[in-house]
Amino acid sequence: MSVSIVSLRRLELARSAADPSVAAEIAGLFRRGAVPDQRVRDAARAILAAVKSGGDAAVREANVRVGGGRADGSLFVSRAEMEAARDALPPRIRAGLEQMIQNIRRFAETQLPETRTTTIVPGVEIERRWVPLSRVGVYAPGGSAAYPSSLLMGVVPALVAGVETIVVASPADAEGGLDRTLLGAAGLVGVDVFIVAGGAQAVGAMAYGLPEAGVAPVDRIVGPGNAWVTAAKLEVFGECGIDLPAGPSEVMVVADGRANAAHVASDLLSQAEHGPDSPALLVTWDAEFAVAVEVQLGKQLATAARRAILERSLAAGALVVLAADRGAALDFANAYAPEHLSVVVDDVEEAVARLRNAGSLFVGPYAPESAGDYASGANHVLPTGGLARSCGALATESYGKFMQVQRITREGLATIRDAVEAISEAEGLMAHKRAVELRFEGHE
Repeated sequence: MSVSIVSLRRLELARSAADPSVAAEIAGLFRRGAVPDQRVRDAARAILAAVKSGGDAAVREANVRVGGGRADGSLFVSRAEMEAARDALPPRIRAGLEQMIQNIRRFAETQLPETRTTTIVPGVEIERRWVPLSRVGVYAPGGSAAYPSSLLMGVVPALVAGVETIVVASPADAEGGLDRTLLGAAGLVGVDVFIVAGGAQAVGAMAYGLPEAGVAPVDRIVGPGNAWVTAAKLEVFGECGIDLPAGPSEVMVVADGRANAAHVASDLLSQAEHGPDSPALLVTWDAEFAVAVEVQLGKQLATAARRAILERSLAAGALVVLAADRGAALDFANAYAPEHLSVVVDDVEEAVARLRNAGSLFVGPYAPESAGDYASGANHVLPTGGLARSCGALATESYGKFMQVQRITREGLATIRDAVEAISEAEGLMAHKRAVELRFEGHE
């Protein structure tokens, strides 16, 4: 079998000062966004409107029209079916899923927020109370590319947080069948409701409920998905909560000349495997190392199981970013804010200390992104499109909220009375002022 080098597109950061087109390309990378184009958003909005008014029947109709429904047209997987799929899991797969569940749970338990009470002044006490959500919807990609790992990433932290009811939505494949490992994973964690639907109609089913089946709306929807899922989550936000609008998967590897080129190539391929819309970037200041990685890409592609997908992905979204030096490489990584960021450089902890924008950071030569996707315990539902500048990974905190509880005595109110009355008067809100004054009349 012949092996040829894979030539990736290059971007030289040093040229940006003299070449406006390079500067524009860099700016576009930094502000690429995770939000689907307007046509997808408009179409998703129409599906959601139909589901909101038509309920169960509208979801069935959308499943028939755009795909994702079961062959028999039913909208649900029964608890018995999930448990049967669980019991039928091959031992090695079940053991892997159980280890994954254990590790996710262990990390999620460290994230449980605490309720705290603060005395502002004597008689004014504020409690910040952690309250788990009552109902959460978890979207799990299914169909032709089912991800039981994403189901577990969405469900296990919900269990740790104390969510009362967990609703999962996932589509069937083109023949109307459901992935048995996905169903088995749902059985392992005891999913309460499993809706068979994909895309915008799945989001609508969770956000608005399914009245005919007695499924109530959820409080928040979490989980990754395609552009239709992302568009629909953005549309329902305001009527229910969402975690974040996660776009296509992306990876960046920052590496120096001492890194293992074969390892770096494998990390680029592992995320490019998601599809042609998944960017894969190598950032280095060593041009010869970049060539070594391209050689390794050619070797690994020659025997890759999903070679056609990988080749399309590399042609569409792979990029070698040549920085002037280590500092420029790290600055570029911070500005790009990738979903997955692998750092394989000398003095790696110094580099990690300088990095602040990444969904999940993988440190050193033995931390491949695939470890985080499956079994390290870190959550793999991550911000994409540059949202890592302001958002973090899905976590236990995503499944609850803080409620403020204010306890104020008469003596405490007297302490802050002048401030309340003066500021409410300055803002022209005299009823606010009067609400305080009344409490002291007759007691002066």
